[in-house]
Amino acid sequence: MPNKLTTYLNIQTNAAPLSVFRIGFGIMMLASIIRFWSYGWIEKLYLEPKFHFSYYGLEFIKPIGVYSYLIFFICGLSALFVALGFKYRIAIITFFLSFTYIELMDKTTYLNHYYFISVLSFLMCFLPANTYFSIDAFIRKKQYNQIPKWTIDCIKLLLGIVYVYAGLAKINSDWLFKAMPLKIWLPSKYDLPFIGQSLMQQEWFHIAMSWSGMLYDLTIPFLLLYKRTRIFAFVLVVFFHVFTRVLFPIGMFPYVMIVGTLIFFDYGVHERILNVIRGLFSFFRLKASNLENLSYKVSNEKIILPILGLFFTIQLLLPFRYVLYPNELFWTEEGYRFSWRVMLMEKAGYAEFKIVNAETGHSFSVNNSDFLTPFQEKQMSSQPDFILEYAKYLEQHFLAQGHKNIEIYVDSYVALNGRSSERFINPKVDLLKQTESLKTKNWILPFKDEIKGL
Repeated sequence: MPNKLTTYLNIQTNAAPLSVFRIGFGIMMLASIIRFWSYGWIEKLYLEPKFHFSYYGLEFIKPIGVYSYLIFFICGLSALFVALGFKYRIAIITFFLSFTYIELMDKTTYLNHYYFISVLSFLMCFLPANTYFSIDAFIRKKQYNQIPKWTIDCIKLLLGIVYVYAGLAKINSDWLFKAMPLKIWLPSKYDLPFIGQSLMQQEWFHIAMSWSGMLYDLTIPFLLLYKRTRIFAFVLVVFFHVFTRVLFPIGMFPYVMIVGTLIFFDYGVHERILNVIRGLFSFFRLKASNLENLSYKVSNEKIILPILGLFFTIQLLLPFRYVLYPNELFWTEEGYRFSWRVMLMEKAGYAEFKIVNAETGHSFSVNNSDFLTPFQEKQMSSQPDFILEYAKYLEQHFLAQGHKNIEIYVDSYVALNGRSSERFINPKVDLLKQTESLKTKNWILPFKDEIKGL
């Protein structure tokens, strides 16, 4: 086995696929930052709110007022440098740090898509993506057209993990047999031409979409790996992601996945793509023929490979941490984030907080809109860690106003995937006596139904 591993690690391959991936990734990320900025979302999500929800253990990461624009600017500029392959190592590390900081500034905006970009950019920090067709190569007057094969394969592996784990997460009774939450979302697309008033309203179509989505996620990485099915698989990738982009507001993610999937193709496809780029920018006279072509050897491989081994071990194990919690995952969401569970739930919640003076018994209710934006309130009302963090914030606010002996209770209800609304949090529990941790939250009331599956 060690000999086989050593042999594999020494295999060289053409560097063009990694260069195209770098260019596509950088352009997509730059476009995402520009889009986010132009829509006014920086101000709406990070400047306007009075309070920001934090990730457990990362409470120190917060928006920094108007300087939050600077973080976005640095992130966009580093994405441009990544695409150009200019000061690549510094650029990709800067992008990873700035993008991840943006992602962690407020838990309200969490998306699996953002998490994917963070872990992918972390992986790219260790890859020689600037060895070929980059400004760095032109500056040093030499480029490496041969790189270790594993540097490309690890991106394929990460994409495969995302797809397969997303498919495994769909093997549950709500998704496959009740078509939830697609049965809620699809009929609302009645305005789509041709299919809005017909297919989108049919239950059989909701079931078909659920099953096809699961099968697509589970099989697409393997279809892309196999040369005979690769073109067919790529057509499926384009259709699937364009169709989901039409149906759902998921931003740039579909295009990122389409561009990323190109890495499964042989180097000849990528050389043709690079030739197109060479033709577009020929006025720079950056002729590849003038550069010395070499084979690249990863420096510090004995350090990098164990780090990547640990990285992929975490990616493989982290999504299964939910088995450590006894309650229904979709209900409590304990172990739900960072696990490639994409668009599996539709939750509607209601949460009314009551501030009680423990000595006098005097109480009053909180108007959540005084403290939270509508988007924050929607997210808070159905997620227990949000509810607890908000209660702690209310404690500090009312203590500062002179209230004493405070206890805080919440009257909360949640409707999950079309079910009737049920009481969510034990109304007799003083939230201020609870602490956020990785332990089971026993103050969440039991789920009265059952969702079978992985």
